[in-house]
This record gives sequence, structure tokens and C-alpha cells, in this order.
Amino acid sequence: MVEQVGIRLRSRLVRRKPLEDLMAEPEHAGGLKRSLGLGHLTMISIGATLGTGIFVVLGEAVPVAGPAIVVSFILAGITALFSALSYAELAGMIPASGSSYSYTYATLGELIAWVCGWCLVLEYGVSVAAVAVGWGQYLNELLRLLFGFAIPDALSQPPGAGGVVNVPAVAVVVLAMVVLLGGAKESARVNAIMVAIKIGALLMFCAVAFTALRAGNLTPFFPLGLAGMSAGGAKLFFSYIGFDAASTAGEEAKNPQRDLPRAIVLSLVIITALYCLVALAAVGAMPWGRFEGAEAALSQVLSDATGGGSIWPLLLSVGAVVATSSVVLTVLYGQTRILFAMSRDGLMPGVFAKVNRKGVPASNTVLVSLFIAVLAAFVPLGSLADATSIGTLFAFGLVNLAVILLRRRNPDARRTFRVPFSPVTPLLGVGFCVYMMFSLGAITWVAFGLWMVGGLALYFGYGIRRSRLNDQAA
Repeated sequence: MVEQVGIRLRSRLVRRKPLEDLMAEPEHAGGLKRSLGLGHLTMISIGATLGTGIFVVLGEAVPVAGPAIVVSFILAGITALFSALSYAELAGMIPASGSSYSYTYATLGELIAWVCGWCLVLEYGVSVAAVAVGWGQYLNELLRLLFGFAIPDALSQPPGAGGVVNVPAVAVVVLAMVVLLGGAKESARVNAIMVAIKIGALLMFCAVAFTALRAGNLTPFFPLGLAGMSAGGAKLFFSYIGFDAASTAGEEAKNPQRDLPRAIVLSLVIITALYCLVALAAVGAMPWGRFEGAEAALSQVLSDATGGGSIWPLLLSVGAVVATSSVVLTVLYGQTRILFAMSRDGLMPGVFAKVNRKGVPASNTVLVSLFIAVLAAFVPLGSLADATSIGTLFAFGLVNLAVILLRRRNPDARRTFRVPFSPVTPLLGVGFCVYMMFSLGAITWVAFGLWMVGGLALYFGYGIRRSRLNDQAA
């Protein structure tokens, strides 16, 4: 009897969602409207990514790596590239809202799919909170430049960072929620405008900072050794989170098989080039030791480069506020679509899959936004960034494995993009993800372990009994 129960349990944990069902599901069960083209999808990925590391985390990463922060960005970008290629292949095959959660459901089974989805909840939800915290920092910088005052720490910092509650972080999450409730196409238009502004702001920063570049600021290039460069790369991987955001829009893309792979790869190329350019300009214009404790590092670089009193820091602060607003908007969008897919499969409560007349999962959007607003109000930035990185790396590793398994199990399935040199490239993707995960600190691993314990408790207490695959088995 016990043996039969064990066999039944194991069969539930490894059951896979048929690839054919995943490929057909958006056509008959989604409820979301197809309204996004290649430009929209590319801007969603750029919007979800560009700005997070440069505007928010750079000040924390430079003291870890020194001038080698430029190489750290390249290392993190290469790690992201291997996973981006895998995402591109799977997004072209499976145009569903679930991103890597849906891909692992078809390859590694329900339990691993749940773990992946739970990591995505960590990746998207916590990164929104982290960027919202950074948004408040740049808002304060803008207020200082414009009016000579800032929001008091008690109302602009979380507990543990000198404050009581982070009101600006809550405000930007609520604003993003309002925009998302207007519909996917309308949100994409707002995002496209914000992306154009923040790219312009970063190019302006480079033009000004390079005028103050000093070769002495770049030597020694590896003051903290290769270990420092690697640690910087692991911390900066947070800044690449979001390139996969286009894959969460699989059910709202007009031509997902063609446009999703293009959007993912194109956005990552643009992002990596800009990151490296801005990082080189920043450490070349200001000694790396001065980045320690800098909340708005790029504004400080411009102030030093221009001698203060210039309009350039003001323009950059405007760009930073817009940039981080765009990240909050697009990553929050991705979070709601992940939960939509998990709810439709029965692994999350049904409220997350309900869609209103506009084709928007409204209840989902409101609930997620309120949770993230609370997180942003009370948790410091550094803890949020590292926790996000480890969850993302774990999910990316699973996506690379999914490519290898689907090539073996479904070699004849239609693929609009194929990862070159498979299985070598996906295996390198797994290797880089594991390497970067072990570059993170012990406290981050403890937090990740606790998050996983909570997720598994939710799955075994709710998801395994409510799974839609139970109905198919019956």
C-alpha cells in the first residue's frame, strides 16, 4: 500500500504537460488579446532590463570589483546570452504566458515547473520591489537638484536603512498598477516612450562623463583580483533580469513564433552594449573607491565631471526616474503573466487567471501590486537585489536544460529559432548560472532556501491537489 502511494506520488511530481497542449493553449484558453508587435516586445524586454543595474546597483557593485566592473558586466552579459538563446528557441516553440515555467512543465515535470515558477515569482516580484526602492533614491536626487530639499529618510527609506516606510517606492508601484490596468497595448506604448527617454539619458551621461575620463582611474584594473570581478558579475546579474520579459507576453504577441526570439536577442545586445559603455565612462570619470555608499552614483559622477552646478545631473536624474519607472512597469507586467499561467494550470488560486473585458488579469494585477508595494516599503535594496539574482539564475539554468531535453524528445517540433551548437551552448549556460550562483553570499543562499521551503509547502498543500493534470489523469 505504502509502495503504491509512493509510486503515485512520484508519477504526479514528474508528470509533464504535453507540448502540443502548450502550443495550442493560447488559441483557445488564454483570454488575453494579441496586440503586440516586434517593436513592442523588444521595448518590453529593454524596459524591464535597462536601468536596473546602471541606475540602481552600480554604486554597490563597483566597490566589489573596481574598474573591472566593465568586465563584470561582460561576464554577466555572457551568462545572460547563453540563457537568452535558449529562451529564444523555446519562446518561438511555445508562445505561452508562462515563460520558463511553461517550458519546464513540458520537459522536467510538474514539481520542477513549480520550483521554476516559484523562482520567477521571486525574480519578478522582488526585482520590482528593488527597483522601486532605487526609484525613490533618484526621486530624492531630483528633488534636491530642483528644489533643494528631499523627502525625509523616515518616509523614503525602509527599516534597517534609517527609515520607517519607503513611501516613494509604494507610489511608483501603484502608478505602474494603474497603467497596467489600462491594457497591454496601452502599457506598451507608455513603456516605449520611457525607454526612448532613458536611452537618451544614458547616452547623454556617456558624452559628458567621457570628457572627464582619467586613465589613472582605470589602474589597477583588477584591484580586487578575479574574485572581485566575479563577485561584481554575480551582483550585476541583477541588472540583466528582464531580458526574458518578452517571453511572458507570448499570448499577447501578434506573431509570437517570429517576433519573440528576435525581441529577446535584440534587446540583450542593445542592453549589454549600453551597460559596458556607461560603466567604462563612470569608473573612468570618478575613482572607484568613491562609489562606496553612493545612492545615485551616476549623478555623482556627472557632478564631479562638471564641477557641480550643471544641468547635466538634473537631466540624468529625470532620465533615471523615468528609467526605473519603466522597469517597474514591465517587470510587474511579467509577474502578473507568470501567475496567470500557473493559475490556469491549477497550481495557483483561480483569481490570478480571471480576465476582465479589456483582456487584463485585473485582480491578479491588483493583488501582486499590493504585495510588492509592501515589500518595497519595508525591505532594503541590497537584500532584494541579491535574492532576485539567485532565483533568476536557478530559473535560467532550468531553461537551458529544457532546450536540451526538448531537442531529444521532440526533435521534429517546429522551431523558428535554434540555439547554435546545441547541446554545448545550453550546457555552457547551465555552467555559467551555477558559477554565478556560488559567487553569491551565504546569507543569500539561506534566504533562497527559506523561499524554496515556503514554495514547496504551498505546492504540496495546494498545487498538487488542484493541478489541471489531475483531471486529465482521471
